[in-house]
Amino acid sequence: MSLKWEFPGGKVEDGETSQQALARELNEELGIDATIGRKIAGVKHRYRNGGAIDLQFFLVNEFTGRLENRIFNDVRWTPLEALPEYDFLAADLGLIRDLSEGKLL
Repeated sequence: MSLKWEFPGGKVEDGETSQQALARELNEELGIDATIGRKIAGVKHRYRNGGAIDLQFFLVNEFTGRLENRIFNDVRWTPLEALPEYDFLAADLGLIRDLSEGKLL
């Protein structure tokens, strides 16, 4: 699903919590050391091709290091209200709506 917008993160490895996995992924993908906050949403999504995912979204309260795009086509900071303007993956659309409408933060 190339050229779709997505949030950084990835699979939880054996022995990791979801928060530890996100911290590791943020370091691998963006070169930052993040403090992971509370969980703000969870999404279970089944794609038409039969694949299924269980996504968890957390606040990042703070981070150290200089943000470095290590794997993405592009990285952007954007106001929450502008998120619906981006072509996100289908599994993220409910979260995008709720964030842009101020329902989660």
